[in-house]
Order: sequence, then structure tokens, then C-alpha cells
Amino acid sequence: MRLKTYIVEDNPTIRENLIGTLEELACVIAVGTAETENDGKAWLNANRHEWDLAIVDLFLKQGSGLGVLAACQDRPPSQKVVVLSNYATADIRQRCAQLGVDAVFDKSNEIDALVDYCLQQKSSLIGRR
Repeated sequence: MRLKTYIVEDNPTIRENLIGTLEELACVIAVGTAETENDGKAWLNANRHEWDLAIVDLFLKQGSGLGVLAACQDRPPSQKVVVLSNYATADIRQRCAQLGVDAVFDKSNEIDALVDYCLQQKSSLIGRR
């Protein structure tokens, strides 16, 4: 069983490397991607039952990851939303917590922690199904 993951990241190199890493190490399957706030919000809302985890960058080609996060606030508790950003400051972490984000990871030094988080979520998912 794989964790159905949607990724909102506008940098193609980072996005593809992230997908490859998570699919290899964390039993994740990417069910879709977006580069903009509007595309991310539209897909997540149109496919409410098609994802287990959303990974969102804050700075996008159009709009902001914060808008995507706000659009996910009414999700079921089983769906998790995390932020992966180069700007994981204390202020950003606090703002993300206010928006109901489950975790925040720094792109530069917390990829291993993201992999561990995905593995934990996969274990929880198996327990629920």
C-alpha cells in the first residue's frame, strides 16, 4: 500500500527529485502535482477522496502555498498536509500551524524527517484500512 500524495511545487527539478526520493524510500505514490496556487486548490478540492498527503511549497509561480493550505482546512483528519519550504522560519511555522498544517519541513536539511513522516503516515494508513 502506498501513500497517495499530491505535491504543490513549482520547481520542476525539486519536484521530480522529491517524487523519486519519496517513491523509493517512503512508499509514496504521486497522484498529481501543481505549480500554482489555483491549480493546487482546484485539484485538491475536485479530488477530495483521492489523496492521503499533500506536500506544499510556500512560494509558487502564481499565488502562494498559504492559499493552498487555507483551502485544505476542512479536510478529514485522516488527510495530512505538510509544508516543504526553504523558508521554514519560526514565523512561517506558526502561520502554518494556524492554518492546520500537520508538519513543516525545511528543504535544505529536513528531507530525512519528511521521509520518516511519510513512513509514519503510511503505517497509520494501514492501521485505518
